[in-house]
Amino acid sequence: MSVFSSRRRRFLLALGFLPWLPATTHAGGRPLMLANVYRGGLTLTDHWVSEKYDGVRAYWDGQKLWTRHGHRIAAPTWFTRDWPTQPLDGELWAGRGRFTNVSSAAARDTADDDTWRQLRYMVFDLPDHPGRFDERLPALATLLARHASPSLQAVPHHRLADEAALQALLRETVRAGGEGLMLRRGDAPYRGERSDDLLKLKQHLDAEATVVGHLPGKGRYEGVVGALLVETPQGLRFKLGSGLRDTDRHSPPPVGTRVTYRYLDLHPNGAPRFASFVRVRVD
Repeated sequence: MSVFSSRRRRFLLALGFLPWLPATTHAGGRPLMLANVYRGGLTLTDHWVSEKYDGVRAYWDGQKLWTRHGHRIAAPTWFTRDWPTQPLDGELWAGRGRFTNVSSAAARDTADDDTWRQLRYMVFDLPDHPGRFDERLPALATLLARHASPSLQAVPHHRLADEAALQALLRETVRAGGEGLMLRRGDAPYRGERSDDLLKLKQHLDAEATVVGHLPGKGRYEGVVGALLVETPQGLRFKLGSGLRDTDRHSPPPVGTRVTYRYLDLHPNGAPRFASFVRVRVD
């Protein structure tokens, strides 16, 4: 197989993907709120709905930016100059379909001003606020109004009447190039764990797995990687070849790397149906 490029190695090391780089499961030393998958059957009027941004999850501790796994993001001083000292939870975002721009900026040891000028920090929560999300949302709007910054923006949230309205908004968002939707329970406190207080909704399901091997290609893929052998957190192994780009096949994610894959549903044995590689996991 081809040698893993030094540029890509630095990228993965910076975000903690390689197994020999220690990584915490907390951003800047604290656990963040994590989402379960939306399955339906909820009283939607109890929830706030927003777009799911295709960026890099980032925690602002009042002085510095961190990835979800506790790695410092080298944002330029001018980018965070007018931000509040109160902790914020949000997503670094460069616009729909521009994930690579964000991941490149987050992975650098030194900030590139031209790249960072394309980014915004989309804030969706106040981790230290003791109230329910119904209370945190207006508090967030008030806080950001006092700290006006072109790099800082509150995520718009909406109330929806029913499942039909939710699915219509999902279709509209995806048609416009968005990734999906997030649902937050209005009466929920901020809890640094995975729960149904926060839910994600996409047209396709997605999940994470760890690369445990590289399988040689055949035919037109002879001499490069034909598929990744991956393992789910439950210990299930399967081949992941669909969705790999030529660059991925020539320089595949190394063993130990976490990747995101997309699928439609599950086989009776738990294996994903029509699994397709999306990207190396970055947050």
